[in-house]
Amino acid sequence: MRFRPVLLLIMVVLAGCGSVPTLGTDSSPTETTPTQPDGQANLTAPGGSDNPDIGRQNGYAHDDALSIDASDGLNESEREAVVSRAMARVELVRGEEFERNVSVTIRSRSEFKQEQGTENVSEAFRRFDNAKFEAMFLVGEETDSLVSQSASRGDSVLGYYSHEEESIVLVSDSETPTLDGERTLSHELTHALQDQQHNLSSYNKTTRDEYNAVNGLIEGEANLVQQRYMSLCSGEWDCLPSSDSGGSTSPPDNWGVYLLNYFPYAEGLEFVATNQRQGGWERVDELFAEPPTTTEQVIYPEKFGTDQPTAVDLDDRQRNGWERVRLDPSERGATRPDHAVIGQSGLTAMFAQTGFDSYNRSEIVPREAILNAEQEDDSSNSLDYGLPATTGWDGDRLHAYEKNGETGYVWKLQWDSPQNASQFADAYRALLSHWGATKADGNTWVIDDGPYADAFSVRVTGSTVVVVNAPTSEDLSDVRSGGPNG
Repeated sequence: MRFRPVLLLIMVVLAGCGSVPTLGTDSSPTETTPTQPDGQANLTAPGGSDNPDIGRQNGYAHDDALSIDASDGLNESEREAVVSRAMARVELVRGEEFERNVSVTIRSRSEFKQEQGTENVSEAFRRFDNAKFEAMFLVGEETDSLVSQSASRGDSVLGYYSHEEESIVLVSDSETPTLDGERTLSHELTHALQDQQHNLSSYNKTTRDEYNAVNGLIEGEANLVQQRYMSLCSGEWDCLPSSDSGGSTSPPDNWGVYLLNYFPYAEGLEFVATNQRQGGWERVDELFAEPPTTTEQVIYPEKFGTDQPTAVDLDDRQRNGWERVRLDPSERGATRPDHAVIGQSGLTAMFAQTGFDSYNRSEIVPREAILNAEQEDDSSNSLDYGLPATTGWDGDRLHAYEKNGETGYVWKLQWDSPQNASQFADAYRALLSHWGATKADGNTWVIDDGPYADAFSVRVTGSTVVVVNAPTSEDLSDVRSGGPNG
């Protein structure tokens, strides 16, 4: 999948009151593909290639110059040529050969948004996910987290690869679906190649932290291949033109959700590039055999293989009608746990949200802390998730609870040192203040109104921080009786 990245140009606009640009697609107003009756344009590289040489597909070489007049659309032979040449180019950059051809479909963004439904989700899972995103202060109590994430995908996704169908969908901002250059095409073809070589469906991504960690590898490699592919388009190769190198001026509707989802693209590139510099593509293949297990390992490549997280234990102590939110194994699958692990990427999005939201003027994390000031284009990390308040993360675990339609949670976080734990706790208390909390007693904070109106207990014991959330201060001891620690 490919998301719109955030440009450095954002720094200039954020200083004032203007709209916030996000990185747009490669598009070409002079190149259109014939639309089908259903509004889709199909690009397919048919047939097989008996040529074992990397850099050739279906009779097309990576350096072929295609004599295509795209002003009146692409006919069947032109469509075959475009995709086949792009596959040959991805092969050459990556040093791997496609085993099978890949179908490519282009959809308009409006059509793609219509497909982003959340209806086939159990109520237990929806309640669990809402509690998780509420704990990160990314989605308030009156907002459905799944709907919010779906809307973010609808606005941000430029294309995706489907493992089940072994096909690519490119999303066009034009109502008449068009092929916008070769950037997104090269990215998604890399995912198809990854799947053929490594079986992308085989990876364990059962928590948010695992999901972003493994995707940091998957998207990081796709970004690296895309980067090198497009650098050749600027010199040696004749490539399809793109209409937009600057991007859209529309900011994300929910910056926190966007920042959480964009993590694999922002930090994954440098993670993969670091390993590729050290051991070539063979080293990257080794990563696919044993991928990163935490987002911390992606943020700090030197920690990969040397700094494994703590498996945090958290027992249930609810009482007086509060029940643990549990997912039906038949719906969640055999490996999906009944707890959340947020990880460093989620913690960073939680704090960074305050630099972009309009709730009040306080910034727990200044925008400059997450936006790479030296970023000039999308060829390097556009965002930095290694914030001081989240450094030293060593593991976390969150349990959600419910009673009479209301939810609470217990969130236990383990840190490398008491100093790291205290630094996080101080930032978290400032975060509560940002959302309108006032201190009720030594460890209890209350938000009286707003999207996160609730009571919170925050306790630090050595290298451990435990946060308890409930609708009222009186409910805190029922969500977690006998004291919040442990």
